[in-house]
Amino acid sequence: MGSSNRLFNRQRTVYEILGGGLVADVMLWRRGNLTMGILLVTLAAWVVFEKSGYTLLSLVSNVLLLLIGILFLWAKSAAILNRPAPPLPELYLSEETVNEMGAFIRAHVNDILSASKDIALGKDARLFFKVAGYLLLISLVGGLTDFLTLGYTSLVVVLTVPALYERYEDYIDSYTILGYRKMQQLYVKFDSKFVNRFRKWILEKQKLS
Repeated sequence: MGSSNRLFNRQRTVYEILGGGLVADVMLWRRGNLTMGILLVTLAAWVVFEKSGYTLLSLVSNVLLLLIGILFLWAKSAAILNRPAPPLPELYLSEETVNEMGAFIRAHVNDILSASKDIALGKDARLFFKVAGYLLLISLVGGLTDFLTLGYTSLVVVLTVPALYERYEDYIDSYTILGYRKMQQLYVKFDSKFVNRFRKWILEKQKLS
């Protein structure tokens, strides 16, 4: 299928749009075992939170407490028995890594602040309605479910929808483009029958007044 028959006339594949690499491999099930493992672990965590009454903070605290307790006892027993200490990765953040993270966060925060200023001063009505729509949608979804269920559902969507789309993209693109063209035709008919008449009626009223 040519690029003219693709959604948004895109030239790149789904894999390329997702950035390639490990993230794209996981989202498109090219590393099926890893993707399935993420889904199962997330499902288990969701069940633990929902059924046990644990909160995220209490669970993380308990896991960290258990981890440092095991490592501490392992290190002490290794020193007494002349055994090697527990293998730990290098726990160190380089200055370059911190600077890159800081620059990334600063750029995105500045973009958000700039957009917020434009909205507050009424400079970008289109952006205002877009943000208001997203916030309203988040509010409605938040009222229907809790944060954990929403997070798990979002992960399931992220790990299934792109893979399904890549597999059936020819059918999805063709039917979506066909539906879009039908909607355009209906809009043209509606505009010619009702909107133009309404405009003419307004103009006639203004002339008479």
